[in-house]
This record gives sequence, C-alpha cells and structure tokens, in this order.
Amino acid sequence: MNIFVAKLNFKTTSEDLQALFEKFGTVSSAKVIIDKLTNRSKGFGFVEMPD
Repeated sequence: MNIFVAKLNFKTTSEDLQALFEKFGTVSSAKVIIDKLTNRSKGFGFVEMPD
C-alpha cells in the first residue's frame, strides 16, 4: 500500500519518515518530496508498506 503523508516538517528526511512508520510494520520505501529548484522539502512524502 502507498501512503501519502502531508504536513511534514521541512527538516524531516526520508530516513526520519521511514523510522516513524517502521513502528507500524515493514516499510518498503519512504520518500520525502524535494523541490528541484530550492533543494528543500515540499512538506509531503510517500511511504510504501506491504499489504
């Protein structure tokens, strides 16, 4: 399942996001979306977990 996560702190990294969701089970991938121009987080991301 692919989970959309919004309202992230702009300092949250993909590794932070993965660590948070590992409390609930196996995480296949976690990605915070980064703005290409500013190289800063856009404040949202995706976590993929097995069904």
